[in-house]
Amino acid sequence: SMPARIARRPYRETIEEAEQLLCRVGLEERIEHRPSELSGGEQQRVAIARALINHPSLLIADEPTGNLDSQTGREILDLLLQLRSERRCALVMATHDTGIADQADHTFHIVDGRLLS
Repeated sequence: SMPARIARRPYRETIEEAEQLLCRVGLEERIEHRPSELSGGEQQRVAIARALINHPSLLIADEPTGNLDSQTGREILDLLLQLRSERRCALVMATHDTGIADQADHTFHIVDGRLLS
């Protein structure tokens, strides 16, 4: 809820929305846990909720599945794509995984520091 607090949103509203977002990303049972008590996938889901709390029109994800096992990575990708659609925001994602890139509406490749389309 810190990003919303920085944006000077009311405390109760901020807490309620943070809890709703954590439930939305599947962490309703882990709301009271500290970051060190969460798995990598759970920490990634918290980061997604934190990124969404101020209703951005653009969501930027740098290797969102890079440090996750394949099942958790798939769940995170599905969640990002679903949230992009529901919240009607743009999603820019950097990845080395061609399977993930294949699901994008548009892809760009960087080779030897040069941007290719």
